[in-house]
Amino acid sequence: MNVDKRKIAAFFDECAAKWDSELIRNDETIDIILDKGGIKKGVRVLDVASGTGVLFPDYIKRGVAHITGIDISANMLEIAKEKCPSAVLICGDAEIFSFTEKYDCIMIYNAFPHFADPDLLFKNLSAALAENGRLTVAHGMSMKEIEKCHAGAAKSVSLPLPEKEKLAEIMSPYIDVDLLISDSRMYMVSGVKK
Repeated sequence: MNVDKRKIAAFFDECAAKWDSELIRNDETIDIILDKGGIKKGVRVLDVASGTGVLFPDYIKRGVAHITGIDISANMLEIAKEKCPSAVLICGDAEIFSFTEKYDCIMIYNAFPHFADPDLLFKNLSAALAENGRLTVAHGMSMKEIEKCHAGAAKSVSLPLPEKEKLAEIMSPYIDVDLLISDSRMYMVSGVKK
């Protein structure tokens, strides 16, 4: 199964206006994800598939030095810009975009099933990681809940989320994975640049 990137952009452009109002958020789970993802004072963050910038206020609260967001949906990024005017926002495809900056932390939050080529994604993102930089794929819900969410309207723009061990295997050529969580609250695979 493959996903059409134009369909993905159109789907999220259409969802942008109501995205934040329909967001299911658990602050405790997000804090755990951000702690384990290395998001702290002074780091440079790349938020991949940043959407409306749902994590931008959390990054700001933690005192990060810099936020860059990349998303395939221009409409999502318009809303993100309102949340954090100082963020650098890129409308583009994270699988192939040529990043010129290096980031301490790269976060892919609630978005991984929308990437058609995970190997290409991790190869490209690992090149944008600073030395000892951390890349995290996380969802603020269980695998079962993610599957349920993507069984509806998002089915045509989503791929199945792999088991945490399979995702670690896909990341392993580029990232030394040191954290795997898949439980009733979250899904998270994270590691540092090789």
